[in-house]
Amino acid sequence: QVQLVESGGGLVQAGGSLRLSCAASGRIFSFYVMGWFRQAPGSEREFVAAITWLGGSTYYADSVKGRFTISRDNAKNTVDQQMNSLEPEDTGVYYCAAREGSTRSDAKAYPYWGQGTQVTVSS
Repeated sequence: QVQLVESGGGLVQAGGSLRLSCAASGRIFSFYVMGWFRQAPGSEREFVAAITWLGGSTYYADSVKGRFTISRDNAKNTVDQQMNSLEPEDTGVYYCAAREGSTRSDAKAYPYWGQGTQVTVSS
């Protein structure tokens, strides 16, 4: 079993920054990809970013490229997401997710999820 706990959400003005963190526990050795997804009210959950656990390769949705940075600390079993130049369209619940195997942007491909953390960007 795997447990994921997000933190770091909050309210910020447009143009501001937030840093999200995801702490992982359980079968860490079997993880390969960690991802961040977000869900706005009335919308489907969408891919934001992903990072391979060992290789450190990163992947981003086009909407956040150049503004968001995903990183990991294997010693602490954490994955962070630095979010800069935030826009009102970035508002939503942000979820940390994990899966074994190759990087995927499909939320259905991730079996492990955190409880989510709210990010609200005011205009």
